[in-house]
Amino acid sequence: MRVVSLCPSNTEVIAYLGLEDLLVGVDDFSDWPSIVQRLPKLGPDLSIDLDLVEALQPDLVLASLSVPGMERNIEGLQKRGIPHLILNPQSLEDIKNDLILTADRLGYPKRGKEAAKQFQERLEKVRLANKSDFPIPSLYWEWWPKPIFSPGKINWLTEISEIAGAKNVFADINKASVQTDWEDVLSRKPDFICLAWVGVRHEKVNPTLVMKRPGWRELQAENKGKVIVLEEELYCRPSPRLLDGLEKLSKILINLRYTK
Repeated sequence: MRVVSLCPSNTEVIAYLGLEDLLVGVDDFSDWPSIVQRLPKLGPDLSIDLDLVEALQPDLVLASLSVPGMERNIEGLQKRGIPHLILNPQSLEDIKNDLILTADRLGYPKRGKEAAKQFQERLEKVRLANKSDFPIPSLYWEWWPKPIFSPGKINWLTEISEIAGAKNVFADINKASVQTDWEDVLSRKPDFICLAWVGVRHEKVNPTLVMKRPGWRELQAENKGKVIVLEEELYCRPSPRLLDGLEKLSKILINLRYTK
């Protein structure tokens, strides 16, 4: 089969299934695995060049609704009669199910079930490792610094926080994404500030922007607000690579717990 992916998380689903050799084109932001660097780029995920997609004669296009604005791609695919599958995962369970769904559509149902099983086993391994009597640290996840956006209750990062033995400070807000302000963040007194700015490579994230905000020193004085810079590609994309992010976060929190 000839497969086209229109966003990084879809590309990573294909790779987790071990089917990246089926890909014939990807969006501009797909950067993993390395094989995708050799594939035709079809434009940014919000403005895919559908003429290029059609020219590749795909048997299946993996479309997405994970970011507002992607609806235009799907409307275009429908008008052109291009076969496509729409993924829109909001939770770890959704991602696991998408592995089964995608593999089934590609003609590899057994591989999808095996991948989903492995996915669940990795989750449970981390969950088990973090069952302890230690106090549960609170995490403030910052997706964007100005205006401030943070994941709410209906988000995979709230799940990841809990599996890693912590708690998202905005888990009380029943939304996928929360727009808030720094005063609200301070009032919640997070133990750790996790910076994973969407679309920004972690080496480009500047933690001093947080450290210059009013009240940060007072938070530090209470032994809270420690800043952790994390890779956005391991935390901000709804793909199986979230497992890599989860395992990394778990190790960080365990090390910090024992070095207090």
